[in-house]
Amino acid sequence: MLVRLVKLVVVLLAAVGLVSVAGAIWFASGGISARPSPSAFETAVARSLRSSAIPRDARRRSNPLARTDAVVREGMAHFADHCAVCHGNNGSGDTTFGSGLYPRPPDLRLEATQELTDGELFYIIENGVKLTGMPAFGDGTDEGAHGTWGLVHFIRHLPKISEEELREMEMLNPRPPEEWRQMEEERKFLEGEGEAPKPAPKPHIHKHGDR
Repeated sequence: MLVRLVKLVVVLLAAVGLVSVAGAIWFASGGISARPSPSAFETAVARSLRSSAIPRDARRRSNPLARTDAVVREGMAHFADHCAVCHGNNGSGDTTFGSGLYPRPPDLRLEATQELTDGELFYIIENGVKLTGMPAFGDGTDEGAHGTWGLVHFIRHLPKISEEELREMEMLNPRPPEEWRQMEEERKFLEGEGEAPKPAPKPHIHKHGDR
């Protein structure tokens, strides 16, 4: 019996070693570049691991906030200010920052996200996801948790978000001070409160080498 157990342990260690070597070879062949998109296999494994890593009690949590228009709009403003830089206002993930992450931000409108429980969405937003670009936004306060539950309601709303709401979110997205100044001058001019706004400075184009 002891001999069989030892053999079993040896076989298992050998299997783990082979998997580790294969993983190292695969990683080395692809390098550290974040440009390629993860394969379907990687995506499936990552989602499975993420799901199993979320505590059962967290998955079963219900959203304590009633889904009202006011709560959804609060979540929309929070999303536009904190999340849209990577996920896009419409939740597609098609952004400058998002396209450079590995793995890419998921399209929050699709089933892979929408089929998650409210508790899972809350846990991911609060705690982040290791080895991805998803940070932990939770600060341990009741106010922070309230904002996260509002985000959960807004994420549920993303598949049917309107063009009017997207235009409103554009006004809520973070902007550099110079752009805010330009917008304020334009507003005052249109309302007859000031002079014609000065032309906005040309944006700086960041280049690498000859590209």
